[in-house]
Amino acid sequence: MPDQFFADIYRDTEQLTWAPTEKVRERGRRRTRQTKIAATLAGAVAVALIATGAVALAGGREAAPTPVLPATGSPTPTPAPPATSAPPSPPPTSTTPAAPPSSPSTTSGSPSKGPTSTTIPTEALLRAADLPTGYRPAGNDLDGDWSFNFAASMACEDTPNPSAKERAERGAVFQKLDVSPVIERVRRYSLDGAKATIVWARTVTECQPRNERSSLSIVDSGFAGDGSLLIRFNAEGLISYTLFVRQGDLVAEIWLGSVTNRTEARRLAQRAADRLCAGTDAC
Repeated sequence: MPDQFFADIYRDTEQLTWAPTEKVRERGRRRTRQTKIAATLAGAVAVALIATGAVALAGGREAAPTPVLPATGSPTPTPAPPATSAPPSPPPTSTTPAAPPSSPSTTSGSPSKGPTSTTIPTEALLRAADLPTGYRPAGNDLDGDWSFNFAASMACEDTPNPSAKERAERGAVFQKLDVSPVIERVRRYSLDGAKATIVWARTVTECQPRNERSSLSIVDSGFAGDGSLLIRFNAEGLISYTLFVRQGDLVAEIWLGSVTNRTEARRLAQRAADRLCAGTDAC
């Protein structure tokens, strides 16, 4: 077998031209150098690829957002960015006022009924110029037995008490030398209470007199304001007159004293009705 093997090699290589030994060695050395250079380049490329991957990985980690861990408590709301300024919305209108108006309402085209305040203004009372010549203002002290209710108790066996409860009262006194004063009481009621007061005064005049020399009687009615009465009082021959005038929820009770002329009483009643309009929007 060995001999035959070598015989075959010899036969196959017999016609080959062999390069010189030195050239063969040079080729071997060149091939070795090429192999080393290729290995070095391959290593450098590998290192560059690894470095580039590391940089890219590092850059990707820096660019990626930091993950937010779930909170254990209530999340803190992130404040919203400031909104652009917008024109303010018009305030809502309301048809119901939060407080009573200081003047009569004209929303519906006509003044509302009822008082704007329980206070009675001084403008709602008579003035000295409204009375006959010679009377002058004398304050507002209403003390004394000058009321119609007291006069009725003197003339009648029994008199019904007024049912309406007044909400406010204001008065004025006018004096003249050598005659009885004129005293005015203006009272505010509810509208129904004011109407009931006129009815009550009329009812009192129908009382049972104490004696033959005492009486109450209606001399005139319905001549001023929303309701009016002129009542004559006679107690043991002492004659006096009381005037009632209503405007809306206000009632003026005027003790006329020595003013006994019916024409003058009517004129004074009309002046009182006009003055009452300053205290009620019923006019």
